[in-house]
Parts: sequence; structure tokens; C-alpha cells
Amino acid sequence: MFILSSPSGAGKTTIARKLLEVDGGLDLSVSVTTRPMRPGEVDGRDYYFTDRASFTRMEAAGAFLEWAEVFGNCYATPHAHITEGLAQGRDFLFDIDWQGAQQLRTRMGPDVVSVFLLPPDIATLETRLRGRGTDGEAVINGRMARARAEISHWDAYDYVVVNDDIDGCFATVRTVLQAERLRRTRQIGLSDFTARLMR
Repeated sequence: MFILSSPSGAGKTTIARKLLEVDGGLDLSVSVTTRPMRPGEVDGRDYYFTDRASFTRMEAAGAFLEWAEVFGNCYATPHAHITEGLAQGRDFLFDIDWQGAQQLRTRMGPDVVSVFLLPPDIATLETRLRGRGTDGEAVINGRMARARAEISHWDAYDYVVVNDDIDGCFATVRTVLQAERLRRTRQIGLSDFTARLMR
């Protein structure tokens, strides 16, 4: 379970997309959300879209590994899909915030690897948010305040990478993923393989 977190505008979505493009062994964890669907989004690919009442029922039934409310909308990771995939040896990429990362770490322990992306400075972060051209002044101010709050949780992550160059940042994050896969405890079938070598 490979978590990428960052303040909005620090490059998390770009890095996640690039990882999914080059790594066929990595699946994106698709979240359930109560936020409205945006133009171009597809239900089941980008998110599983639902209403607040249904979300509340699913949460009460234990259907989520983690969930959080962000800017008035709820987001959650579906339990069954992830646990079934892990049992089959699949790796999942999570594009979630620090609250979700903390919940996943608590519930899934050693299966979780977390990476926090930082912007090179606050001014660059604000420039990136304004450059999107999708949010008004109030939303940008809210995102900047939230960014500062999220950055305060950097020390809860296994790895911290400063995104001052998108290609360099991507290379570093990909290296972390590859190294974590090589951990002895994560190599499925390694015991059988080494036993055959020693016969």
C-alpha cells in the first residue's frame, strides 16, 4: 500500500499519474466520495460517487479502511477491494491526505509505505494553485491554510521528498517504490525460491 500525500498543488496527482503510466504492477486505489462529479470524470475510474446518506451507511457497516472529510466532502478507501488485491499480491497507490495515511497505517501496519511531497516553498505552492485557474480567491486561501496544516504532519511519513523538479521528484519516488518492493518480507515466494536453490 503505497501512499502519496502532499498539500494541494505540490505535485501528488502528477507523480501518481506518472507512476501508474510506467508501472503495470501498481493499481490506483479508487476512493468513494460524496463530492459532485466534475466534467470528464468517470464513476468507478476516478471515484465511486455517492451521496452523504449512503456514505454514512457504508462507514457504519465497516466498508472503509479509512475515511476523512475534506472541504465539506467525504472520501474513503473501500475495504474489500484492497484486501482482496493485497491477498493476490497486488500493490496499490493511494492519493490521500495525512488523516487517511494515519488511519491506513493504524489498520494495515507493515503493508503501508508512505511518502510526503513538499513544495520548494510556499510562494511556489500558491503560484501552482493560482495557475490551475479552477478556484476562486476564497478556495485558494482555504487551500493555502490547509496546506500549512498538512505540512505540519510531514514527520508521520516514511519518506519526505521536496518537489522542486517534477522529473527528479518522480525518479526519487519511483526509487522508493522499487526499494520497498525488494524488502525481504514483501517478496512473495522468496522462501520457496531460496529453498530450491539450497537443495
